[in-house]
Amino acid sequence: MGETIGDSVVAADPRKLLNVAVAVARRAADLARTERTAGVAGVSTKSTSTDLVTAADRAVEQLIVDLLRARRPGDQVLGEEFGLGEESGSAEKPAGPTGATGVRWVVDPIDGTVNYVYGLPHYAVSIAAEVAGVTVAGVVRNAATGEEWTAVRGGGAWRDAQRLAGSAVTDLGQALVATGFGYDSARRTHQAAVLAQLLPRVRDIRRFGAASLDLCFAAEGRVDAFFEKGLGAWDNAAGGLIAEEAGLRVSGLRGAPAGPDLVLAAPPALHGQLHDLLVALDADGGP
Repeated sequence: MGETIGDSVVAADPRKLLNVAVAVARRAADLARTERTAGVAGVSTKSTSTDLVTAADRAVEQLIVDLLRARRPGDQVLGEEFGLGEESGSAEKPAGPTGATGVRWVVDPIDGTVNYVYGLPHYAVSIAAEVAGVTVAGVVRNAATGEEWTAVRGGGAWRDAQRLAGSAVTDLGQALVATGFGYDSARRTHQAAVLAQLLPRVRDIRRFGAASLDLCFAAEGRVDAFFEKGLGAWDNAAGGLIAEEAGLRVSGLRGAPAGPDLVLAAPPALHGQLHDLLVALDADGGP
């Protein structure tokens, strides 16, 4: 599937964009794992004292930006750490909303930074390609284990050679539901209240600490559904496409698209049940 980074610029064909994403993600995952083995350095905080960022987050994102720009110099790159890339070593700002080519890469260099800092083997590189604002290709790679999930819009979702189809569970009471929590204490208080009322209505809850991997687990049926408030584009872009291509419905609440207010991913048989319960519990409300 992969092509070498040094090849010439490719057209905005989704499968070729996926080839680029996979090649870059593998290089980035190798760097993240190497940096972790050498010891975590340069730990600081972002939005709150519990929202961690490391020197490795920045180094991995810089590598991704450099590799993508070497391969596709006209594209825009949106990363969690450097935004649109003005701080990531580029002298030129992107032209237009998605760059000169209409392609934007949405990048999370290390999703699951707290896991990374603590040495928990559950952190991922996530890279998605958007064309004219629509996500058309994505890869999520667990840097600690080497597991890799991919999708092209209209081409299904895959892990290795296995096509993914999500969970066959139809009863919300038997569903294992993954979720995550924000870093702001007031938001956590609201999320805890939602969770306390949700927990008796489902089989159980899991909180793994990396939304991109949660979405891939839902796509694979390792969990039956996933929801979370407060995700950024980099958290949801690749994993959301993988979940969609596995046949899950990925949305917000009350007809809204998936976004910062809420991302809900579940097979059609569970989506309506979980959606309505989350609406009743005001899961997309609060701070």
